[in-house]
Amino acid sequence: MKPRPPRETEVPQSWRERLKALRNVPPLLGMVWRTSPGLSIVTLLLRLIAALFPLATLWVSKLIIDLVVRAIRHQAVDRSLIWKFLILELLLAIASDTVGRFISLVDSLLGDRFTNHVSIRLMEHANSLDLVSFEDPVFYDKMERARRQTTARLGMLGSLAGMAQQFITLLSLISAVVFFSPWLLLLLAAATLPVFFGETRFAMLNYSMLYRYTPERRELDYLRWLGASNESAKEVKIFGLGRYLAERSRGLFERFYAENKHLAIHRAVHGAFLNLIPTSAYYVAYAFILVKALAGALTVGDLTLMAGAFSRARSIMENLVSGLAGVSEQALFIKDLFDFFQTNPTIVSKPGALPAPRPIRSGFEFRNVSFAYPGSDQRVLSNISFRFYPQERIALVGENGAGKTTLVKLLARLYDPSEGSILLDGVDLRDYDVDDLRHEIGVIFQDYMRYDMLAAENIGFGRIDDLQNQERVARSAEKSLAAGVVAKLPKEYRQMLGRRSEGGVDLSTGQWQKIALARAYMRDAQILILDEPTASLDARAEFDVYQRFVDLTAGKMAVLISHRFSTVRMADRILVLENGHIVEQGSHYSLVQLGGKYAELFEMQAAGYR
Repeated sequence: MKPRPPRETEVPQSWRERLKALRNVPPLLGMVWRTSPGLSIVTLLLRLIAALFPLATLWVSKLIIDLVVRAIRHQAVDRSLIWKFLILELLLAIASDTVGRFISLVDSLLGDRFTNHVSIRLMEHANSLDLVSFEDPVFYDKMERARRQTTARLGMLGSLAGMAQQFITLLSLISAVVFFSPWLLLLLAAATLPVFFGETRFAMLNYSMLYRYTPERRELDYLRWLGASNESAKEVKIFGLGRYLAERSRGLFERFYAENKHLAIHRAVHGAFLNLIPTSAYYVAYAFILVKALAGALTVGDLTLMAGAFSRARSIMENLVSGLAGVSEQALFIKDLFDFFQTNPTIVSKPGALPAPRPIRSGFEFRNVSFAYPGSDQRVLSNISFRFYPQERIALVGENGAGKTTLVKLLARLYDPSEGSILLDGVDLRDYDVDDLRHEIGVIFQDYMRYDMLAAENIGFGRIDDLQNQERVARSAEKSLAAGVVAKLPKEYRQMLGRRSEGGVDLSTGQWQKIALARAYMRDAQILILDEPTASLDARAEFDVYQRFVDLTAGKMAVLISHRFSTVRMADRILVLENGHIVEQGSHYSLVQLGGKYAELFEMQAAGYR
């Protein structure tokens, strides 16, 4: 299978786009500065000092050589100066090494702080974004590329700092070269331009390839996880999936490798030819210096200084050109990081937003509500209208894909309607403070989280402000029947759950579900939503859980989603969804008597028990 060619809008191809990407470098440096101004100042000062050592060392060497030559020619020389300059050169070498080590130390500390700073910013920004963003593959690819920047860009920061240091060194060396012959500097500069343009072109091609393969790289990471995970190990072995997963991974890897190999070969060949230009220019200039020296226009010390300064200047210019090409390449990746930070949520609290009503007086009203995911014309819900009253328990029933979970996500304002409106006590949900509104809603989805953390944290996360309230945690566990699970753990509420940490204890699916339910009860919200959280419990355990659910939601609003009609019938009112529409609503008895969709589903399930 050949790699998919990039779409025209996928990858910046023009020089304008490349230069535009460099605009992200100053904001990145600003992030580094905000990470630690003190360490930033220290590393700048150290690099400024280190940048002057090369010219100082060359100058001292020139003085030593000139004195030695004059002594050999029996000219009047203070021989003690030779040894003094030698000691000075030794001190410069020691100082250069010491400063270099301190630069590495400071850069390491600054790099660690920067990595942590960006990682936390990513987490904080991701937390502010809409749920629907995380369900968009394009956004997920952007977030994946941004996540990789937290460590990958440390090399770029080192390169930028090194380039700044080399640039200062170059300026000091240039002063010696320009003093001798300015046109040599122009020769070097002109010779390095082809290398810069060549390297930048291949940097763009490399970014294009990595950008294009973001979904496939994510797939490869997932395949690696499937092939070596305790969660998938049972099915992989039972169904013999190991070889298939390995072969599929190998196919993806070979595609990456083939294109990367093709690009790397072309880059190496073109680079070899382009490097002939600055190499030839250097030796032309070197020959010119030798001619001047042989003509007596330069002393031996001058020759040594000029040759050394010119050689180092040439090397630094090549490094700067290569570094600039590298920075321009990495600036494209920084663009992904800042693009992610510039992604703004749409579900936010308005200025002066209202607090959620306490208590809720007239309940919720859905008015002609429709919902479709951004970029899709297919509606998940269409023209939904109903009332949800205080202290009422309603159940949502329907086949998979009918829109039940989407409806409760709209109720919790995880989504906003594409059309229509949802009112709470006669006020549009969008007029309430988002965080305050969600504080009044406790939800446990069928794909609830299993946190590899302490049992107390798994429960306490339901109300993070009371995480340390052990009495409340224990009370919530009692409500969900999770107290019996915790009592059997070696360290009870201080027991680490999951296998990620040493000494962690994994739970059965049913036990995890009770922990998740405790998390919902921990919230003590006015509205409690259970979305198939007991699907893996046996019938008796599920009945016990829902019986407690009925008892504990007395005086509260509750939404129940379940495929089991033995539990659904506990609701005061049942809404039947089909293809995004409410087709029936009423009590269990009235819907059975109606003989419609609900009665059909009920009879199908009842037949399985006969």
